[in-house]
Amino acid sequence: MSRIALIAGVTGIVGNNLAHQLLANGWHVHGLARRASNAIDGVNFIAADLLDPTSLRAAVSHLKPSHIFFATWLRQPTEAENIRINSAMVRNLLEAVAPAGSVRHVALVTGLKHYLGPFEAYGKGKLPATPFREEQPRLEIENFYYAQEDEVFAAADRDDFNWTIHRPHTIIGYALGNAMNMGVTLAVYANICRETGRPFLFPGSAAQWNSLTDMTDARLLARHLEWAATIPVAFNHAFNVVNGDVFRWNWMWPRLADWFGIEPAPFSGQGTPLEQQLAGTEGIWHKIAKSHNLIESNIDQLVSAWHTDADLGRPIEVVTDMSKSRKLGFLDYQPTDDSFFDLFTRLRHDRIIP
Repeated sequence: MSRIALIAGVTGIVGNNLAHQLLANGWHVHGLARRASNAIDGVNFIAADLLDPTSLRAAVSHLKPSHIFFATWLRQPTEAENIRINSAMVRNLLEAVAPAGSVRHVALVTGLKHYLGPFEAYGKGKLPATPFREEQPRLEIENFYYAQEDEVFAAADRDDFNWTIHRPHTIIGYALGNAMNMGVTLAVYANICRETGRPFLFPGSAAQWNSLTDMTDARLLARHLEWAATIPVAFNHAFNVVNGDVFRWNWMWPRLADWFGIEPAPFSGQGTPLEQQLAGTEGIWHKIAKSHNLIESNIDQLVSAWHTDADLGRPIEVVTDMSKSRKLGFLDYQPTDDSFFDLFTRLRHDRIIP
């Protein structure tokens, strides 16, 4: 059967890596983004606004995708607005492609805020025990991830397609201008520390410094998305998706420092958030970019300090169970330190960092 993918959010960390994964395996790939782009050879880019149902229908009316991969969101000032906006984007796209009757599978990428709660109540209140497992019930709190899931479930009942939900932890991957991008953020921060002599301070909490955690490589997530979309045993399930290793930041932080040729500063017991450390560094980065002939001198196009602070500042252990995927046959594994190093190497090769 033909495999025609429509990726919503194709220019982001998840969508970019997913597009390359599917293209390598012979898929026809349409990429949906708010602004037209030709950044990925082989992708048919479609510029459309997921919040404008009329123009969205016009943009996708000629497509007959077999698989929808939804990997985008828009951050809003309140969770009520997150719910309204982000659920509407899912609903609008699924309604726009429904008339063609071609969709067999919809994959939705959310994350561990399913277990941790939204940013307004992140890591607070009564949370499920770690490691997080897919069968744990929803928190008794509003969460736009739940609203997005409900849109997928409702459309599946209406249009008779199967679905999967994918819940990665913090994603490491190549993408610029992304709202949730720890790897690039830490690379920029490390280079500022190296160039200026500032201490390379862990910006998070003692709980994150000392507790076990895990992360998700965008390449592994892409393989998981393809696997789940094509293996019937995975249909109509939610899955955690992480690399398969666990680590403590008190082990990882010195390894990251060593890659950049700097010394990690001793951890005092409470980190200084990156939003504070990187405030006012626009000029510093501009000089670094100019002196090293980098392609992006605007630090705001590279870092997402707020999101990295949210992840590294959590007051609890965050570790994820992958047994469900393993039992069904997905056995891929990715060492997380290598995920960072692979990303840093590519950023340097592409002249994003010196």
